Amino acid sequence: MRIGFIGLGNMGAPMAYNLAKAGHTVLGFDTQTITVKMVEMAQTPRDCAEKAEVIITMLPNGKILKSVADETIQYMKEGSIFLDCSTVDVASAKSVAEIAKNHTVIPLDAPVSGGIGGAKEGTLTFMVGGPDEGFIKVKELFDIMGQKAVHCGVSGNGQSAKICNNMILGATMIATCEAFALADKLGLDRRAMFDVVSTSSGYSWSMNAYCPAPGIGPLTPSDNNYIPGFSSDLMLKDLTLSQIAAESVDADTPMGYLAMTLYRTFVEQEDGAGKDFSAMLPRFEKKNRS
Repeated sequence: MRIGFIGLGNMGAPMAYNLAKAGHTVLGFDTQTITVKMVEMAQTPRDCAEKAEVIITMLPNGKILKSVADETIQYMKEGSIFLDCSTVDVASAKSVAEIAKNHTVIPLDAPVSGGIGGAKEGTLTFMVGGPDEGFIKVKELFDIMGQKAVHCGVSGNGQSAKICNNMILGATMIATCEAFALADKLGLDRRAMFDVVSTSSGYSWSMNAYCPAPGIGPLTPSDNNYIPGFSSDLMLKDLTLSQIAAESVDADTPMGYLAMTLYRTFVEQEDGAGKDFSAMLPRFEKKNRS
């Protein structure tokens, strides 16, 4: 396939490289001066759109996504695919889908889980919203960039799945960090706590696969001074999106709201900016009950 890839940051660049390495022709664009091995760079997003069968975007937010969609979709060929892998609000995903449909372009919203490591290793999980036809056409691309792609239904449902997943993740990471901090003050050894919780009803991805306590469980960012695999800033973004979505459909999500509030305080008022989202543990270690 001829693929245009717009947004070659920490996630987009390795995704584009993996596609090129697999034999696809990839034309890339980014607002920053950047080079990606095996990827030819375009001068404008329009250049990507005019020459590609598939446009893939990996962008920071819905406003930028809609701007890129306005700039590119009108120049795409009929029946080509606009595949957005950004994490944005559901309303933006649906708005871009309408723009695409108005130009006989197939829209897919396909946010990812797996972080920078997953992008580099090609082990991402894609949560995909949009027409069956589009999902089938680009399934081979998902197989190159990731280990799993789940078709979640109509346009916007990919974003819905992502924010629901990350609302759970944010809340469970906070609970995991709270539990370790409580165990410390109760005199319970962290290793003993991990051995119990990781094999009993407290089992979770936050505990078992991404333990926030250094030296406990598999290697995680906590073992590297909380240098981000997934930053607190991005968790705050996703939790905020979850609450925007919840408000739009009048859903009661008190745990999601509290998780958002705690991460906002951590990022904006404490020292959480630029740290992994599991750095909530040292944050709770310093706190007393108020």
